[in-house]
Amino acid sequence: MKVSNETKVGALTIIAITLIILGFNFLRGKTIFKSGNFIYAKYADTKGLIVSNPVFVNGFQIGSVFEIENKSADLSQIIVSIKLNNAYTIPNNSVATIQDNPLGTNSISIVLGDSKVFLKSEDTIKTAPAASLLGDLMNTLSPLGEQTKQTINELQKVLVNINQVLNENNKANLEVIIKNLANTTENLNKSMESIESMLQKQNGSIAQTANNLNSFTKNLNENNKKINDIVSNLDSTTKQIKDADLYKTIKGIQSAVNELSIALHTINTGNGTAGKLLADPAIYNQLQNTIKSVNTLVDDVKTHPKRYINVSVFGKKDKTPSLTKPLADTVN
Repeated sequence: MKVSNETKVGALTIIAITLIILGFNFLRGKTIFKSGNFIYAKYADTKGLIVSNPVFVNGFQIGSVFEIENKSADLSQIIVSIKLNNAYTIPNNSVATIQDNPLGTNSISIVLGDSKVFLKSEDTIKTAPAASLLGDLMNTLSPLGEQTKQTINELQKVLVNINQVLNENNKANLEVIIKNLANTTENLNKSMESIESMLQKQNGSIAQTANNLNSFTKNLNENNKKINDIVSNLDSTTKQIKDADLYKTIKGIQSAVNELSIALHTINTGNGTAGKLLADPAIYNQLQNTIKSVNTLVDDVKTHPKRYINVSVFGKKDKTPSLTKPLADTVN
């Protein structure tokens, strides 16, 4: 059977194309015949992940992305097939995240868990979204940029207000205020120096005062027993006064004062003998006349004794008139 050249060329062409496709897929890490250890990961966003991107665990490449397929028509869930280079023991609570590298190739990083149960071939690993380095930086700088913008706007407002406040007149006033503050500070420094000098001069007086105080305290300490004795005597005296029957004495004094008040009131109102003697002028006049008569009689007896004592041996009776009033020395 003779094969034509056209058939040979067509067959070689088909074989060449097939080899090219297989070699290209092999270089990309994908083979026509799916064999080996595979695990799957589900993502809502693959962040530009493509086939043959590496898969790392602790910085070591354990496999590569073998295939990326969408599970639903709305592309809400995308399944990534990961081909492992060997049968690794990966805990089933490990987490696979996509690492976005704007300067290089994206990759999948698997953070190992602590479970004692490991993933088997064709199992699905847990996933979690991971922000890219550039995305994290932009998310961090975005609020900072807004705050910086607001700060600049506020600073502009403050500068405008300062320019409005610091006109020529206010600048001159501010210079005067600063000058006055400088003078005040200088005067205050001089005052502090004077006070310090005074304190140094008075240091001896203060020391003497402290010595006197120490001496006074020492005297108090030495005379502590005497002070205690005085306090004890005061306590004893106070107790004796307290124990004395002062209440009855005071009541007696009050009673005597009341009776004296009644007597004085009776005398002042003219009641009783003493009251009448003090208040009735007729009795006073009678007493005065009686006293005058008595004085006259006594003076007459003294002046003319023979008239009252009639004892005469050789003489005669005294016929001198009687006195009508007391002598001057008697009245005085």
